[in-house]
Parts: sequence; structure tokens; C-alpha cells
Amino acid sequence: MTADPPLVLDIDGTLTRPEGWGIDPRVFDAIRQWDAPVVIATGKAFPYPVALCHFVGIPELVVAENGGVVYTGDDVFFTADCEAARAVATEYRAAGYDLGWGEEDTVNRWRETEIAINLEQPLEPLREIAADHGLEVIDTGYAYHVKDTDPNKGEGLETIADRVGIDLADCVAVGDSVNDVSTFEAVGRSFAVGNADELAKAAADEVLDGVHADGTLAVLERVRGS
Repeated sequence: MTADPPLVLDIDGTLTRPEGWGIDPRVFDAIRQWDAPVVIATGKAFPYPVALCHFVGIPELVVAENGGVVYTGDDVFFTADCEAARAVATEYRAAGYDLGWGEEDTVNRWRETEIAINLEQPLEPLREIAADHGLEVIDTGYAYHVKDTDPNKGEGLETIADRVGIDLADCVAVGDSVNDVSTFEAVGRSFAVGNADELAKAAADEVLDGVHADGTLAVLERVRGS
């Protein structure tokens, strides 16, 4: 039997329930039983994908914060500095806006390299302030991410591949957003779930019929041992 290919999986919009929030529990066994490395590549803060790997029971191979943090299981690489992003958040608040996550803000509390703003908050003033600091704002469908223009998921994946010995040409990636485009460009086969944004769909080798975890689980079943 042919071995399973290495996987690169986004979280939000890709491993989530059909309604869009919360990880679909069906993915836990599918990932745990995968007989090849699984890299979790996400825009979430660093602790979240590490915790996901921990509770699923797989090695902690993580690209977090849209490439800003990379964890190979042995070493942590920070590819950007959060100082400018925090300055953007400070100016955004001073202009009368809010990050939109409440006082405790667990979305940003543990971020190391970027800041995320709720999609209900005004975008244009955020873009203007970010540009003044030399940063970009990307809309992942779950938040506006204020980040350095250089790091991305694809570059983070390359770091993991070099350290762990994964051939990116063998990898299968599944994602749903513009921040997955660099991942799709780095791997051998890429799939956008049916709820993906237009940039992700255009970059993927194939757009799936199923949305969220339904699409991901369907393609994992198809590529297993292929």
C-alpha cells in the first residue's frame, strides 16, 4: 500500500464545523490516524495550533500567525516582530475604534508577531494606519490580520520541511483563505474547500464541493495512500 502523503492543514474554515465555528470533532481521528507528518498552518496565535496538535496526539509541527511563528517540534522561529503591529492597534484605538474582542482579548493575548482585529470593525482606517507603519492587513474571513509584509505560511512550511525532512512536492495542503495561497504555491497538491475565498480558489489545484471540514475530510479520504 502506498504511504499517506504529508499534510498541511489550515484551521479556521478548513477543520471547522459546517456553520463555520468550532473544530469539527470528526477531524481528530482522521488527523491522528494519518501515517505521515501533519503540519498545522494557521493565522491563529501560536498556542492554539500547538494545543491542537497536543490534544490530537500528533507531533507539534506548526506554522502560526500567518508565518510569523514557526515550530519544528524542536526549535521556535520568530520571523516578524509584533512591536509595529501593536503600535497600529494603539493608534487604531486612539482614533476611536476597537479591536472587537472584549476586554480580555484572548485572540491577541498570546500573539508574538501580529495583531488580529474583529471583522465587524472598520477596515479602511485600519489599512491606512497599518500602511503608515509599513505593515499589511489581510482578511482571512475570520479576522483582519495586521502583519509584516514578508512572512507567510508557505515560507514557514519551507522551514519545517527543511528541518524535518519533508519533500514539499509530496505534500497535500487544504485551506480556505488568501493566507493559504503561499502554502498552495509551495506544495505538490492543493485543495480549497468549497467555502474558500476567490484568491484561495484561484491558487488551488482543485476546489472541493464540500465546505469546511466536510470538504477536508472528503479529500483526505481520497488522497490517503495515493
